[in-house]
Amino acid sequence: MTDRYPRTPDGRYFVARGRLWRSSDPRLPEAEREAAVHDLMDARRAVRDAADDEARRAARRRVDAAKRALGERGPVWWADGARDWTRFSPKNTPYAEWFSGLAAAEREAAGG
Repeated sequence: MTDRYPRTPDGRYFVARGRLWRSSDPRLPEAEREAAVHDLMDARRAVRDAADDEARRAARRRVDAAKRALGERGPVWWADGARDWTRFSPKNTPYAEWFSGLAAAEREAAGG
């Protein structure tokens, strides 16, 4: 999914809709990653197809659980103590110089 979005040099984030979004933990075994992605897609469909608010809330909890399993939410998967910049504009983070150095088409594709 993130191949079409610029990735930060450290691989922690990709940029979409003008914001940094945490990438999946690259240390996940492939089978575990695939299972979590499958769960995530099922949960997103359940959100879309929910018949009522209760079903929608349950489906959103499943989305959250899958994203946590992928390392996209919850505690960060890196161990160097760096803060989480998820949902920040790259222009307001330590990634500002990297982002400004991207080709204009890449920045535009990222919504920045």
